[in-house]
Amino acid sequence: MARPTIADIARRAGVSKGAVSFALNGRPGVSDTTRARILRVAEEMNWRPHSAARALGGARAGAVGLVLARPARTIGLEPFFSQLLSGLQAGLSTRGTALNLLVVEDTAAEIEVYRRWTSEHRVDGFVLVDLQVRDPRIPVLEELGVPTTVLGGPGRHGSLPSVWADDREAMVSIVDYLAALGHRRIAHLAGLPAFQHTQRRIRAVRDSARRLGLTEAVSLPTDFSDAEGAAATRALLARSQRPTAIIYDSDVMAVAGLGVATEMGVAVPGELSIVSFDDSALARIVHPSLTALSRDTFALGEQVARELLAVVDDPASARDVKNPTPRLTVRESTAPPALDGTGS
Repeated sequence: MARPTIADIARRAGVSKGAVSFALNGRPGVSDTTRARILRVAEEMNWRPHSAARALGGARAGAVGLVLARPARTIGLEPFFSQLLSGLQAGLSTRGTALNLLVVEDTAAEIEVYRRWTSEHRVDGFVLVDLQVRDPRIPVLEELGVPTTVLGGPGRHGSLPSVWADDREAMVSIVDYLAALGHRRIAHLAGLPAFQHTQRRIRAVRDSARRLGLTEAVSLPTDFSDAEGAAATRALLARSQRPTAIIYDSDVMAVAGLGVATEMGVAVPGELSIVSFDDSALARIVHPSLTALSRDTFALGEQVARELLAVVDDPASARDVKNPTPRLTVRESTAPPALDGTGS
């Protein structure tokens, strides 16, 4: 059924379109009786104001946008994103604001959505995630002038405000912990190499290895999926000198890696220690439970929502907000390396 228009309401109520416009917008120009009749007809027809028309009149769209250029399958598997999205929506709901989520195939498609939603006045602002190296989205969003809050940092996001945590400091805490246990051969299964946070984590592993005098610390990029996490783990454990500890950039990959170790007869933590950069119920319910970096991802989403709504209300309130660095929660998957010569 076609969306009812002001003209449809005018015909049914037996008045002019101008009278309908006055009544629906609470403006003078019609009698109380006529106004009541128009509003009753509009309710019967389930009429709602068109978001673009309201925006052109200065009203807000009542929604913010989040566009993700990641494989939909991997997003659906990641507890991090489900908790982030839940927190975002919870934070937005306090103001009756909706979250418009769209998953696209690449960055070019993502930029096109930003341009289209802005021109159509579909959203009041955007949440930007997965900051890239030399990110082409930043100048586009600055040009469009739509309130935007970046999840990630620090820096390298132009004039856009951000909510961020120190990925480098968090990764350093993992490597320091593993080195203190006695591990000298460490592998890192990283995320997508185009992401700034992936590069920060890789540099943190490399720099920590030099500082601590580790024998080896290799970082291997993946797409965050369980399939690539499993394949990379299998290749690492098949080496003649395999790592004694592996750090995974997501808990989904860490659980997949644990499964591969079990399949190959590599005892965790007896012969291999496993650490996940993300913590969720997955890390806690597997056996052995996984040592992981813990943070309240739901609360992070709520904070991003609050910061974006504040910028929508007052662009001058834009600021960079640092979140507490995730803390390492030690569980059963880490221990000192075995001294049997298999990889220590």
